[in-house]
Amino acid sequence: MESIFSESSSSTEKPKQKSYSGYIITGTLAGIVFGIHLIAGPFITPALRRVCLPFVPASEEQVENVFRMLKGRKGKFIDLGSGDGRLVREAAKRGFTADGVEMNIWLVLYSKFKAAREGLTSKTKFIRTDLWKHNLQQYDNIVIFGVQSMMKELEKKIIAESKGDVRVVACRFPLPNIEPEAEIGTGVDTVWLYKIPKT
Repeated sequence: MESIFSESSSSTEKPKQKSYSGYIITGTLAGIVFGIHLIAGPFITPALRRVCLPFVPASEEQVENVFRMLKGRKGKFIDLGSGDGRLVREAAKRGFTADGVEMNIWLVLYSKFKAAREGLTSKTKFIRTDLWKHNLQQYDNIVIFGVQSMMKELEKKIIAESKGDVRVVACRFPLPNIEPEAEIGTGVDTVWLYKIPKT
């Protein structure tokens, strides 16, 4: 009888061991999926917004073209959709008080880290917000690496909110209705300079 009981008790323990290992595997997989979602989510969600503005780092030539257009300019600078913050940091190095607006939390944190490493914290600010909700009235110089589908609506926002003597540098795609004062570069490195009329 003892052997029968011992066999039955051992057989009832085995499923428990399997169930514990099942919980561990399930928990591990759930943790991996959550981790992927946490890291990748901010990069994927732009595709779900009304206007998709993906992160594409600016090339060295694009950065240089932007500041060729703003040569001799000072005051407050903003990059709409600032990505990894390279334009904002470069603007601060060139004497601007520079802000960046970006929705991706990881890019905002990275931008702040890089600015701190370069000693630019006091001259830069990175704001996690939707660029459509950020008021542009305080800025003298506005830069946008946009997509074609957003430029018409963005042009209206800039005209409505900008003060006098504002310069806008549009990269990759021009504003649709305002005549540019200058254009330099070729292909994806093309930038256009605009003087926004007083409203």
